[in-house]
Amino acid sequence: MHSYLRDLGLLRDRKFALLLSARTISMLGSAFAPVALAFGILELPGADATTLSVVLTAESLPMIVFMLIGGVIADRLPRQRVMMAGELLMALGYFALAAMLLTGWAPLPVMSVAAAACGVGTAVMFPALTGIIPEIVPAERLQAGNALLGLGANASRVAGVVLSGATVLWFGGGWALLVSGAMFAVAGVLIALLRPTPAERAAAERHSVLTDLRHGWREFSSRQWIWVVVAQFSVLVMAIQAGHGVLGPLLAKETLGGPAAWSAFLAGEAVGTIAGVLVSLRLRPRRPILLGTLLCLPTALPYVLLGLDAPLWAIVAGAFVLGVCFDVFGVLWQTTMQREIPAESLSRVSSYDALGSLMFGPIGLMLAAPAAVAFGTEGALLGCAALVVLSTLAALAAPGVRNLRAPEPEPEPVSL
Repeated sequence: MHSYLRDLGLLRDRKFALLLSARTISMLGSAFAPVALAFGILELPGADATTLSVVLTAESLPMIVFMLIGGVIADRLPRQRVMMAGELLMALGYFALAAMLLTGWAPLPVMSVAAAACGVGTAVMFPALTGIIPEIVPAERLQAGNALLGLGANASRVAGVVLSGATVLWFGGGWALLVSGAMFAVAGVLIALLRPTPAERAAAERHSVLTDLRHGWREFSSRQWIWVVVAQFSVLVMAIQAGHGVLGPLLAKETLGGPAAWSAFLAGEAVGTIAGVLVSLRLRPRRPILLGTLLCLPTALPYVLLGLDAPLWAIVAGAFVLGVCFDVFGVLWQTTMQREIPAESLSRVSSYDALGSLMFGPIGLMLAAPAAVAFGTEGALLGCAALVVLSTLAALAAPGVRNLRAPEPEPEPVSL
């Protein structure tokens, strides 16, 4: 049996406590930023939806483009320093955006450059985060460490939704962005205090960035369980972006009562992610990728319920199930990657994972509105559910997904 108290004992470790604090504060900053940025830009004289779209695109494109480079950097340099640089770059970007909104001097090209800096910071920081966790957490406690980091991140997302809206309402988008930048700066300082034990990396001569990317691709593509699940998620995320970003809010406006109903849906999902952490702390499956992939099937439930015009309480319950399943999947996925991928390649493989999983998300957003016109909002949501189920069943057909086994757990000491 695995004890919650034993897992929570990680909190007494100074290095892990610093990493958890930094990650939680950084995620709170990330939760503040979208609301602050959207309402702050739309309040500018002459700004409209196109202005906001340009700035958001300027942030998201560099994040995608630089994700693979971020993986190379994190595998070459001390990951603590790479994470610190990413957090501080995001802080500078949001401080610059806050200053422009507060002063009213906000040329679109300059705002786009500041937003791009935030995107690059995310691309640099994320692969380093995946790689640094095994340098902080003992191998036998990786799952507990990932779960606790997930708990902090999920709590920040819930708090950020409430606090960012209140800050924007009371003080304005510029001040909210200033708070967001300060949170990234604090996270960077906490990471600077870390003194991780670097994971042993194979000694090798320096290669070009392109050679390093090719080596990372070999590590990624040689493991069927990784590339199959990433391919699954490229389709699954496309469906979820369409459902969460456009179709769900549209249906809420049409038939469920508007923003309050959609807020209840998101709240149910958020509570589910926190409950998922408690589940993932206890689970020790022998086939973690098989279980994680199976848990993707119930994530279609809220889209089925929305498409069938189910009552709101049932839809919120479906969102709760989605939150639980995705959180458990995330912990099992991260832990398995950290156990199976060599330390010297982990950040590059993580960057391929992130890039592959997210690359079709914008397509889902673009296709959602035409699909709603062609098939009706309910029909389009049922189509999203079908994509989730079909992509998951296709992934389950792969032997690498079904057969990968976790290492045998070490016997716990027995007190006499």
